[in-house]
Amino acid sequence: MERLVICSALLNTLDMHTTEPAYNPLDDIDHILVDEITIKNRLKELGRELNEAYQGRDVAVIAIINGAIIFVADLIRELSIPLQLDCIRVSSYRDDTKPMQEPEVIDKIRLELKGRHVLIIDDILDSGNTLSRVSQMFQAMEPASLKTCVLLDKKTKRSVDFEADFVGFRIPDEFVVGYGLDFAERYRQLPCIGVLRPELQNPPEWS
Repeated sequence: MERLVICSALLNTLDMHTTEPAYNPLDDIDHILVDEITIKNRLKELGRELNEAYQGRDVAVIAIINGAIIFVADLIRELSIPLQLDCIRVSSYRDDTKPMQEPEVIDKIRLELKGRHVLIIDDILDSGNTLSRVSQMFQAMEPASLKTCVLLDKKTKRSVDFEADFVGFRIPDEFVVGYGLDFAERYRQLPCIGVLRPELQNPPEWS
């Protein structure tokens, strides 16, 4: 009986050493651009900017998802203004590292925007195509005002002349993931924003 107990203990020890370590998506990050604490601090500042800009107004907040979902959820909790939230689903990348020339609107909003103060929130401004198209759509609905807010403003050549009214961070022209931003629907859960390792961008098994 004692030998069986010893053998069982040895086998358990061997299993501990041979089991592969759990997958950590942070291992796929080449380097971190914005850490978790910096994001939280900037959201508080951005919240104060928006509270001041919209003081005394009722705001219709429109989130462009999936990318902005975490950013919007955290940001609106910093707001002390009356607001309604709706979402529009737009496809801009389609599992690629470069945005499409013509973003595809997949799901439209339900809120009535005529005469409303509208704030569009997106995760990243790069080519400008997505925000430009969505802004044009909403302008046609005759809002009282329309402004845009982005988590990231990437220093890259714009396809259209477009700048956001409120910006969280300005970043270099690198392919970033985390804090809602994805590649092929991966890495959204990361608490920070980092640059994906080059060899993992468009790997064959994900194409």
